[in-house]
Amino acid sequence: MAHVEARNEQGDFIRILLSVLLPPIGVAMEVGFTKHFWINVLLTVLGYVPGIVHAVYIIAKK
Repeated sequence: MAHVEARNEQGDFIRILLSVLLPPIGVAMEVGFTKHFWINVLLTVLGYVPGIVHAVYIIAKK
């Protein structure tokens, strides 16, 4: 069971790292091309930091 949790934490770390570099990619990996992805694209275009904050929130809330 601990091995599965470690894998999940590594996956979350990779998604958060990608979210810092390109926020919509991290969101797409987490929830697919849903409304959250498009909201993140809009936030990233309007301001890079809001896109990062939204992406990390989406990944961390699961």
